[in-house]
Amino acid sequence: MGSKIKTNITEHLEVVNRMDTEETAGILTEISSVIVNSINRGGKILIAGNGGSASDAQHIAGEFVGRFLYDRKPLPAIAMSTDSSVLTCVGNDYSFDDIFLRQVQALASDNDIFWGISTSGNSKNIILAAESAKKIGAKIIGFTGQDGGRLKGLSDYCFCAPADRTNRIQEAHILAYHIICELMEAALCPR
Repeated sequence: MGSKIKTNITEHLEVVNRMDTEETAGILTEISSVIVNSINRGGKILIAGNGGSASDAQHIAGEFVGRFLYDRKPLPAIAMSTDSSVLTCVGNDYSFDDIFLRQVQALASDNDIFWGISTSGNSKNIILAAESAKKIGAKIIGFTGQDGGRLKGLSDYCFCAPADRTNRIQEAHILAYHIICELMEAALCPR
């Protein structure tokens, strides 16, 4: 058991070390800036993911609407995986592939950001929502795994975690969005 624990910690640290690049710093800075610009123009952040990535979407929205490092005004963000009535209605009446698409069509404007989280970069419901958001004129932020999948090509800004295993990708995503939250909070709500 001890060797499995050590292996997991070693793999995690290797992924984090691969994130320590100018390229990663650049994309996280760009993502933070586009979020700040959107909110300053009256926009909101629509965040979507499946499974663990749905939990991450909720976590990110909580950091925006609640607080991150200090008390400040709430910032507009919606985790699109949280409304069970909408999810089950759309899933039943249309398709699971449409659960985020329909919400984007109902809620998104050209001042908004659609933030899609897909470790493979190929989740159909994320892709359809990103395509719809792009047509509306919203900016697209993608959070994916190493090669980015289809989501990378649709995104205006994409963080591709330098890993190919889902758990390591998700761990990198958490670090990346915490960095973004810190940068965004300092820019929008300085102490």
